[in-house]
Amino acid sequence: MSNFQKGLIVASCVFYAATIYSFFTLETYIVVLFFLLHSMCLILFCYRTYMEVSGDIVSLETYHHDIGAELAEKDNMLAKLKESVEKRKDELRERLDRIEALELERDGLKGKVTELVASIEELKEKNDKKQQDALRENAYELLPAPDPGYDGMSPVNILGIAKNAKDELMGDARKAGMNINISSANELLFIYADPLRLKWLFYNIIDNSIKYMRKAGSLVITFSKIDEDIFIVCKDTGAGLKEEETRHIFELNYQGSNRVSGNGLGLAQARAIVEYYNGTIYARSTEGRGMGIYIQIPQGEPEVKEKHEH
Repeated sequence: MSNFQKGLIVASCVFYAATIYSFFTLETYIVVLFFLLHSMCLILFCYRTYMEVSGDIVSLETYHHDIGAELAEKDNMLAKLKESVEKRKDELRERLDRIEALELERDGLKGKVTELVASIEELKEKNDKKQQDALRENAYELLPAPDPGYDGMSPVNILGIAKNAKDELMGDARKAGMNINISSANELLFIYADPLRLKWLFYNIIDNSIKYMRKAGSLVITFSKIDEDIFIVCKDTGAGLKEEETRHIFELNYQGSNRVSGNGLGLAQARAIVEYYNGTIYARSTEGRGMGIYIQIPQGEPEVKEKHEH
């Protein structure tokens, strides 16, 4: 309610009171005047109230119309947003389907790769086995000729044979600045083997160390006996080889990165001799820290030792 309307109500009440008062004390025309003024105040109040209410209705309708238009616009925007969201959902679903398809394809390819790797490894193993078998079959071709004076029935002192090989190569060792030592807890170590072939075994190993020493140093050959086996460790202080090269040093004609003149026969022949007598030989080396050759060879018996001779 406005202040004007409040004033009209107050005036109407005053004129009404004046009308009642003048009805008993004043002239009739004054009573009529006050009543007319009272009535006019009521009429103006009603008119003003009607106009304000009408204006509010119009304003409310306009407001409702504006709200309706805004809501319609919001609905339209919401519909477009929903459409965009649905479109994005379809795109995402399509991408997810593609990702799943790619994952399935990847898994399938991984399975095929795994199978291929397994097949390659299997073929490699078979090929390595064939190569090893071929090497073993052909290894005896690398054996030096047997000692014609050896009857195959007598044991020989392997320590003495190693010392003989050392003595023959001491001249070359001194030129290279290399010292050779043979160490054993036993004074004598007997083995059933061809002495000439054993000599070539130590000759090849010592000669290989002299060639590849590349600096002043030493070679120590240590003998030990455990049960019926003789163990030999040949350790030098030379330049050494990388691990991947060390794995190949017993292969025929192989020369590593520190190659020198030669035919690559020495260590391949050494392996052939050891394996001929049912022994094992392998090497370990670290670049810059020398080379170690490890041999296990059974003392053997005449009928076992010479089984390949014929």
